Amino acid sequence: MTNITDWQAQVGRTWADNYQLTDRSFAGLTERLLQRVTERVGDAVLDIGCGAGELALAIARNRPGARVVGVDVSSDLIDAARRRGAQLGNAEFVLADAATWREPGFAPDLLVSRHGVMFFDDPVAAFGNLHDSASADAELVFSCFRNASENPWAAGMARVLELPPAGGSTAPGPFAFADPQHVEDILSAAGWQGIAFEPVDFAYVAGVGDDPVADALAFFRRIGPAAPVLRALDGAARDAAEARLAEWLEGHRSGNLIAFGAAAWIVTACHD
Repeated sequence: MTNITDWQAQVGRTWADNYQLTDRSFAGLTERLLQRVTERVGDAVLDIGCGAGELALAIARNRPGARVVGVDVSSDLIDAARRRGAQLGNAEFVLADAATWREPGFAPDLLVSRHGVMFFDDPVAAFGNLHDSASADAELVFSCFRNASENPWAAGMARVLELPPAGGSTAPGPFAFADPQHVEDILSAAGWQGIAFEPVDFAYVAGVGDDPVADALAFFRRIGPAAPVLRALDGAARDAAEARLAEWLEGHRSGNLIAFGAAAWIVTACHD
């Protein structure tokens, strides 16, 4: 499972180097999340776990009069976000942990995140800090994965690589917020109200082009649960694991595209 320490090290560096691919894989979800963000007002926007900045930059472009601040624990991702947003004067990116970060005089009235909130060591304290630093009429909008069993890219990959089933734990990691009751308990304890969950299904794009299997295999070598497994193998063992992955990917090929069904929640809440 990925935690904050991982994001500060190898995982963060890898995602920063490959942000075009991760943005591609989440494109369908990002569109739905931006729709929900657009429905809400906010001139002081905080992007929690902003990664390489795609969500924050889209909001900044759509709200030229707003101040948009992205916060992330990975220096590599923050550097990537700053490079991408160099021409946008209303977007800025801060290397910090949103669980404790505050800026005097900045009280966000809209707090957003695309899959950046499932890695807090103490989620109640983290969302409590976010609640207490926000304006009195603030709204919260974030996405997180539903159960691993509803995400074939994760469940299938675990079977192919003979790994323990993905998910099933509330420890920090990609599926930590799969259970709505668990998330509602966290947000309620942190002071958030009006908590709602919208199920969103989207296409998780893994490979495209003339050889989408090779493209997807290259993607999973770098991003996701297969990456550390493959890095730990060598020789015939690695060749065999990659051959099984390639066969599995071929089964999900449609022309020049490999995409998997993916399942997320869009969670919304209000300050008071």
